[in-house]
Amino acid sequence: MKKNILLILFFVFGIAATFAQSAKQLAVEKSTAQLKNAMIDADSAALARLTAAELSYGHSSGHTDTRQEFINKIVSGKSDFVTIEFTEQTITVVNNTAIVRHKLNATTNDNGKPGEVHLHVLLVWQKQHGSWKLLARQAVKQQ
Repeated sequence: MKKNILLILFFVFGIAATFAQSAKQLAVEKSTAQLKNAMIDADSAALARLTAAELSYGHSSGHTDTRQEFINKIVSGKSDFVTIEFTEQTITVVNNTAIVRHKLNATTNDNGKPGEVHLHVLLVWQKQHGSWKLLARQAVKQQ
């Protein structure tokens, strides 16, 4: 009897843990989609809401922006995303930290100059005060 109860408890807690992980993954996925839309729309309020004050935003060129530099470049049009598509996205959540990896394919209009970017991106999200905030981002060019 005790053996059956233990098996049932392991099963129930296993399902609960899987559900909790899935719920966190969905929340991070939603925040990632909101970030994409805020970048396309150049929405400074949304970008500020979705990013941590300590943001480290790494570009494929090797340059790193602070949160304010990142937001300013998007809002000013220096970095202008017309479209963004994420493919092959994976999300791993460990406690209050999430790792998102995807391929980013985008059309751009940086400083009025049309272009395209094709990147592998790593995002690090951290749950702060009940919300997922982008803490770090690093990109490398797709080969």
